[in-house]
Amino acid sequence: MKTGNLIRLIAFVVLALFLAQPELFAGFFSLFTKNGQPAIYDQGSLFNITLNHLAIVAAATAASTILAVGLAIIVTRPFGAEFLPLSRSLANIGQTFPPVAVLALAVPLLGFGTAPTLLALFLYGLLPIFENTLTGLTNLPPAVTDAAKGMGMTGWQRLLKVELPLALPVILAGIRLSVVISLATATIGSTVAARTLGEVIIAGLLSSNTAFVLQGGLIVGVLAVLIYDGLSALERLLMARTGQLGRAAA
Repeated sequence: MKTGNLIRLIAFVVLALFLAQPELFAGFFSLFTKNGQPAIYDQGSLFNITLNHLAIVAAATAASTILAVGLAIIVTRPFGAEFLPLSRSLANIGQTFPPVAVLALAVPLLGFGTAPTLLALFLYGLLPIFENTLTGLTNLPPAVTDAAKGMGMTGWQRLLKVELPLALPVILAGIRLSVVISLATATIGSTVAARTLGEVIIAGLLSSNTAFVLQGGLIVGVLAVLIYDGLSALERLLMARTGQLGRAAA
């Protein structure tokens, strides 16, 4: 096993063990407490909070992917090319307004809890997925698309059987970036009562308990690295397969 993979495996095992049995790490985190403060977050289950954090990120990313990929497909078809500037402006909304501003605007409409956080992450994740999908669909090998046309495929057949499979690694790169951004950004959802790992960090800041801050930050950081590496490995696998498809068509 390569050193990098071994390190990832150890990180995953340690993270899983910490979430399942956090009290086993109390000795280490007690080094960062003072005046008898608790060493392990005691206002909820770290395992359940982490699952909820991941669920919010997954839901927001799925919604962003559906809209962003759909828009990119439309504007790369002859009938939708004129909507490219409008679609790009829509995808840029999330990057124009910081997530904190989106939360502030969304709370009066959606109330406190998960909904405002989902909206903020959804908007924030649109741009990287849209731009990568657009890049993937507009930079296909001409030989492959010409071969598909020569086989008599319709436009939708080319899209589903040739264009999207070839563009998938590039699309996945955008999704990977969106997921990593959302993992970190989701922590601010706890400021509007969403159940995310931000509540662990906020609790630590309010009580001056560095151990809590470390626990929330380390969980988010390790998750981001592991998910990033996992999606990168999947991306490389897809690139190898699409390379074979391109060579076969050529």
